[in-house]
Amino acid sequence: MTKSGKINVVIADDHNLFRKGIGALLSDFDFIGEINEAGNGIELLHLLENLKVLPDIVLLDLNMPEMDGVEAQKQIREIYPNIKIIILSMEDDEQIIIHLINEGVNGYLLKNADPEEMELALKKVMDNDFYFSEGMSNLLLKSLIRKENTKNREVELNKRELSILELICMEKTATEIADELNLSARTVEGYKRKLLEKTGAKNMAGLVIFAVKNNIVTI
Repeated sequence: MTKSGKINVVIADDHNLFRKGIGALLSDFDFIGEINEAGNGIELLHLLENLKVLPDIVLLDLNMPEMDGVEAQKQIREIYPNIKIIILSMEDDEQIIIHLINEGVNGYLLKNADPEEMELALKKVMDNDFYFSEGMSNLLLKSLIRKENTKNREVELNKRELSILELICMEKTATEIADELNLSARTVEGYKRKLLEKTGAKNMAGLVIFAVKNNIVTI
């Protein structure tokens, strides 16, 4: 994020017109800073290696030549764990979505989404570390109920950890959780790290999936 509080974004997609269209849309948002583009995963990794300031968010297409989005996000997670990834795709296969969330992506947005949803997704990922649209949440929930009847893993969470996990699933920010539970934001961040460690989730999106699988919350 820039000193002015603006978000730097990279768009990775093999369709030039689509990249240009998304770039034009993003430039209309007053909270967006620098915008860069890549045509495939290899170009994306090369770009990240050479940028003076890493992006806050990568908007990543799944189907690209030379290196697709699945492999690209895996390498980004390993090399640049602080970069947030939102998948942009026409694919709405729930198993692919769940797999990518478990791998560590922060959001999943269909390419036919409205500009308003794109704006919301960017803000939510920066504030909460994850974004699910209402339709996507329902899709995930139905899939988990249908195919994941057994618990994900045995994890003992205390009352405070459960309260914080429930508030995370309600899309509360660390500051909002701190205010609601009369804690400091730093303490809440400590609880978040502990939840990630206990559950094995890679980010807040993974925590939501864990919570749904284990019937802690419904989405």
